[in-house]
Amino acid sequence: MRLDLFLTKSRLIKRRSLAKAACDKGIVWVEGHRAKAGREISPGQKIIIDFTSRLLEFEILRLPRGNVSKEQARELYSILRETPKEPEPF
Repeated sequence: MRLDLFLTKSRLIKRRSLAKAACDKGIVWVEGHRAKAGREISPGQKIIIDFTSRLLEFEILRLPRGNVSKEQARELYSILRETPKEPEPF
């Protein structure tokens, strides 16, 4: 499964276009390497997303098949670390 598709199906990022943009900006890392949107992912891989307000690290537990409900989306991954970030001074 493509990384950008997983990020949207798991509801970690709202839209696929935003997931692709996040990968293009270099804020998504898979196994310690910057990841492109089309990268194939599999269960057991660790992903880090460096959002503006927080740093999120999670492990993929399973890949979705078809449409996923909100409750099922939470079962696709396990959060390993979620760290809030201090706002940058201007």
